Amino acid sequence: MSGYVEQDIVTADGQRIVSRLFVPENEIKGAVLVVPAMGASQSYYLKFAAWLAAQGFLTATFDYRGTGLSRPPDLRGFKADLFDWARLDCAAMLDALQARAAGKPLYWLGHSFGGHILPIVSDCGRVTKMITIAAGSGYWRDYAPSRKPLLWWLWYVVVPFSLKLFGYYPGKRLRKIGDLPKGVMEQWRRWCTNADYSAGAEGQEIRAGQGAPAPPGRGCRIDQYRADDRPRPASGGFIAQGRDRSGRLARPDLKTAG
Repeated sequence: MSGYVEQDIVTADGQRIVSRLFVPENEIKGAVLVVPAMGASQSYYLKFAAWLAAQGFLTATFDYRGTGLSRPPDLRGFKADLFDWARLDCAAMLDALQARAAGKPLYWLGHSFGGHILPIVSDCGRVTKMITIAAGSGYWRDYAPSRKPLLWWLWYVVVPFSLKLFGYYPGKRLRKIGDLPKGVMEQWRRWCTNADYSAGAEGQEIRAGQGAPAPPGRGCRIDQYRADDRPRPASGGFIAQGRDRSGRLARPDLKTAG
């Protein structure tokens, strides 16, 4: 397995987040930013990032502020929300990766939540292509019927009670998602309890980024499909979703989406 260099990345507001950089042994083909799922540590992507580097891609993983290696000793009172993660943490990571691979294609590989937030990252147009993995809407009613009671219990009982009691979300103790700053979990709860997900919870602040037209070949407008190729229920476009005249989700053009 290829090794990595661990480094602190300083964001625009002075916050330090921890990143791991996986450097190819030979010529760099491009740069890949692995953007983690909610509550997932960058260690989860270690073998995958090493494999990407072995294929010739300069690859960076990181932990959002307040999580993993970027977590402070005490999360109580730690200020962070999802906009901070996107506009400050992800933007700083793109800056750092782009500086190391100037002139090379820049790829965004988003896992779950990491596939939701590119449209609200400043200067996201510099990303050459985006790939998302398991990045469907987080709206709780879109899930399978068997999971809905548990999700209702999570969003309407467990999360509000635990945030009030602990001052942060103790996901490790609860064995659900992972420890998260209060502001992050409060905001994500609003998204996941709104039928239009982030666009419904935040309004124009989100829709402005999602509605911007993507240059051909960038792959910034992606629809999600289940394994059996049936479209997911409409979720308001966690990434701007296209619809045909019947109102059904439009199938993406794979030739231009890349």
